[in-house]
Amino acid sequence: MNDAQTTFMIEELVKELALRLMEERGLSMKQALDTIYNSETYTKVLDLRTSLFSQSTAYVYSILETEILTGKLG
Repeated sequence: MNDAQTTFMIEELVKELALRLMEERGLSMKQALDTIYNSETYTKVLDLRTSLFSQSTAYVYSILETEILTGKLG
């Protein structure tokens, strides 16, 4: 997988996570993106060694949701 493909996958994942936060938590787009970009989950997504960027949106959202609810990764 090349850098462009990885970047695309990360951007798509962030988009899907933001849409889900907006739908399920009633956040604005800015609030949703701020939540994602300031999360430890996003840091893990960017760490290519975790391969989290290639996981399903539902799986990554469950990690993000745990972080939001508890203040830490599950």
